[in-house]
Amino acid sequence: MTDTITTPETARAPRAAVLDEAHLGDIRGALGTIKLDDTAPRKGLSAKLKTLLAIVGPGLIVMVGDNDAGAFDTYGNAGQNYGTSLLWTLLLLVPVLYVNQEMVLRLGAVTGVGHARLILERFGKFWGAFSVIDLFLLNALTIVTEFIGVTLAVGYLGLPKTLSVLVAAAVVIAAATTGSFRRFERTAILLCVGSLLLIPIYFMIHPSTGTMVHDFVVPGMPHDSKLSDVMLLIIAIVGTTVAPWQLFFQQSYVIDKRITPRFMKYEKADLWIGIVIVVLGAAAMIGFTAATFAGTKEFGNFDDAAGIARGLEAHAGKLAGVLFAIALLDASIIGASAVSLSTAYALGDVLGLKHSLHRGVSGAKGFYAIFAGVILLAAVIVIIPGSPLGLITTGVQTLAGVLLPSATVFLLLLCNDKAVLGPWVNGRWTNAFTSAVVGVLVMLSIILTASVTFPDITSGAILDIMAICGVAGILAIGYAEVRRRRKGWAPAAPVDRTGKENWRMPPLEELPAPVMSTGRKVGMGALRGYLVVAMVLVVIHVVQLAQG
Repeated sequence: MTDTITTPETARAPRAAVLDEAHLGDIRGALGTIKLDDTAPRKGLSAKLKTLLAIVGPGLIVMVGDNDAGAFDTYGNAGQNYGTSLLWTLLLLVPVLYVNQEMVLRLGAVTGVGHARLILERFGKFWGAFSVIDLFLLNALTIVTEFIGVTLAVGYLGLPKTLSVLVAAAVVIAAATTGSFRRFERTAILLCVGSLLLIPIYFMIHPSTGTMVHDFVVPGMPHDSKLSDVMLLIIAIVGTTVAPWQLFFQQSYVIDKRITPRFMKYEKADLWIGIVIVVLGAAAMIGFTAATFAGTKEFGNFDDAAGIARGLEAHAGKLAGVLFAIALLDASIIGASAVSLSTAYALGDVLGLKHSLHRGVSGAKGFYAIFAGVILLAAVIVIIPGSPLGLITTGVQTLAGVLLPSATVFLLLLCNDKAVLGPWVNGRWTNAFTSAVVGVLVMLSIILTASVTFPDITSGAILDIMAICGVAGILAIGYAEVRRRRKGWAPAAPVDRTGKENWRMPPLEELPAPVMSTGRKVGMGALRGYLVVAMVLVVIHVVQLAQG
C-alpha cells in the first residue's frame, strides 16, 4: 500500500505512486535547492547552471561509487598483467553505462517507486523475492570487498587494520544517519572529488599518450596470452563497471532526491559527468599501472592493490604510493556507502518500510538498521582472523556476472511497460541496443560460469560458446521476425509523448495487470532455468574451493 500524502508541501504535488511521503517536496541537493513550486522555465546560462548544480548527485555518485575497491583490483590487474591492451573495453562500455543508467533514472523520476518493488509488482513474488535476495547476498559480499580495500590501503599507510576497518564502518554509518539528505550528499560528493587523486598519479608516472590513445580506440588482445584468462578479465571489467547494485541504487536515490521528469535533461547531464569521471579514473589506473610495471619482474604477476602502491613508490616515489592508497581508501568508503544504501532502499521498498535519507533514525528505524547491519556484518567478517577473503572476492565477481543479465532483462521489460512509464517508454533504437547488450551479457555470463565451473576450459571451448551464442541470437531474431509476419503484426506505432514532463506513474494499485505473452513466458522460464543451473554450479565450485 502507498502512504497517504498529507503534508502541506506534498499536497500540491500530482497524485503519484511514491511509497514514502518524504520522497515528495523540495529538492535539497548538496550544491543547491529547487523549491517544489518552482516551475519557472530555466532561461540563461546562470539559471541552467544553478539547476544542474542542485540536481548533480545521483549519476555522479553511482558512477564514482562503481570505481570501488573491486575496480581498483580489476583495473590494476589489467594494467600490470596486460599493459594498456584492454583499454578499448572502457570505450565500448560507455554507451552501455549510459543506456542502462538512463533507463533507471527515467524509471525513478517517472514512477517514484524503487526497482525491486516494481519487479515485485509487475513480475510476481518469485522474481521480486529473487531480486531482493540475490541483491542482498551480492551486496553483502561486495561490501566485504570494500573493507578488504580498506585493509590494503591502511596496511600500506602503516595504520592498524582492525581499528581502521571499524573507523571506516563508523564513518560510513555516521554519514548516512544524520537525518539530512543534503549532508549525506555533500559527504558523498566530497568522496567523489577524492577519486580525482588518480589523475596526478597518472601525470607523475606519465604513460605514453600515443599508446594510451591508440589502445583506447583500437580494440586488440594481449599478445601471447591465454584467451581464457583474458576473457575472464574482460568479464571482470564489465562486471565491475556495470554492476547490478547500480540499477537499484540510482533509481531509489533519484526518488529520494525528489527528482521529477521535469529535470530529466539535467539528471542526464549529471550521469554524463559521472561516466566521464569513472572512465578517466579507470583509464588512468590501467595506464599508470602498465607504465609502472612494464619491463619489471612484477609485470604479469598481479597480486593486489597494495602491490600496486608499492610499485608506484618504487617507480615514482613515496608520494605516488600514498596518493594511490588514499584514493583506494576513498573508493572503498564511497563504494561501501552506495552498495549498502542500495540494499536498504530495496528492502525498504519491498517490505513497506520508511526509507529515506530525509528521515532521522527514529523516523526510519528499519531502513537504517538494514544499512548499518550490512556495513557492520561486512566489517566484522573482514577483521575475523581466517575469514576466506579470497573466496569472497571470487564469489562476488562470479555472482555479479551471473546475475547481471537478469537485472538488465527486467530493466528492459520495465522500460517497455506503458502502464509504468507511459510516454517515457523506450524508443525502438534504445530497445535494439539494449537487447544486443543483454545478448552479449548472457554470452559473457555463460563463459564466466563455464570458466569458474571448469577452470581448465580451453580457448577453443570459449570460442565455441561465443559462436553458439551468436547463432542462437540470430535464430531468435529470425524467429521473432517470421512470427511477426505470419501473425500479421504491424510494427509498433510511435509513442505519443505529449506532455511527458508532467506525467507520473499512478499508484501501484491502479495499474492494470501486466500482459504476459507466450513468448515472454517462455523467455522468463528460460531465464529462470539458466539462473538456477548457473547458481548451482557456482555454489558447487565455491564449496569445492572452500574445501581446498
